[in-house]
Amino acid sequence: MALFKGAGVALVTPMKENLEVDYDKLAEILEDQIQNETDSIIITGTTGEASTLTVEEHLEVIRAAVAIVDKRIPVIAGTGSNCTRTAVELSYQAQLVGADGLLVVTPYYNKATQKGLIEHYIRVAKYVDIPIIMYNIPGRTGCRIEAETAAFLNREVEHIVGMKDAVGDISYTLKLMEQTQGDFDVYSGEDGQVIPLLACGGIGVISVLSNIAPKFTHDMVMNYLNGNHKEALEMQIKALPLVDALFCEVNPIPVKAAMNLMGWNTGSLRAPLSEMEPENVKKLSKAMKEFGIPLA
Repeated sequence: MALFKGAGVALVTPMKENLEVDYDKLAEILEDQIQNETDSIIITGTTGEASTLTVEEHLEVIRAAVAIVDKRIPVIAGTGSNCTRTAVELSYQAQLVGADGLLVVTPYYNKATQKGLIEHYIRVAKYVDIPIIMYNIPGRTGCRIEAETAAFLNREVEHIVGMKDAVGDISYTLKLMEQTQGDFDVYSGEDGQVIPLLACGGIGVISVLSNIAPKFTHDMVMNYLNGNHKEALEMQIKALPLVDALFCEVNPIPVKAAMNLMGWNTGSLRAPLSEMEPENVKKLSKAMKEFGIPLA
């Protein structure tokens, strides 16, 4: 059974002025996401600035999210690392604090071979028994999980159940579906390609857009899954200018700026991420207004 179907939010990590994690604000954001029918919380991923959290902060953010959500919807913890030993430890600890599943990105910078990726995921899976979604985003990591590798891991390890597909190539997605014979949960990792990926057999999205338009993103996905394909496609097309603005600089710079424009006060970003360029803030603000998102 799938961890979730629909729209999971790749959640930001709100920060105070001193760049400590703002747990009170995190609770507010999580409650708003649940009220707006988000189907799953993905915490401490790329959008959550996991790469600049300490190990202690990383686990505390997961623990806090699990406690706040309190089983109302699944909490999936990002526990990937460029070091297999670190990924094992984070994954093991995330299970201990109550995460419902794990999102494990391919090791970045190392440029692992397919053999190395297989060994990496098998080793992580050995220490946990909750579902694992692999995260395939070669544009950020320098390596990609080939469809044959994903199929092998899905066959060999029962709780490697799916993939966040941010390859950005629909022909890859089709090959992935063919290799896994449909017995694999595939989520779009590209907000601009949700409906095309669902048309290939995907079951949802792990979304940056959901941070600022959770109900819309949920409804778009569920419209498609419930057979309202025309309406879902129209919603995807409507969202494209906003999605473009949300990715005009590296994620999560624009989405944190967008949330601050809405009055969420999610704080700044930890270095080496920097504040959004003023011209891009104007572009983002314009796209949000045209989409219908009220600004503070």
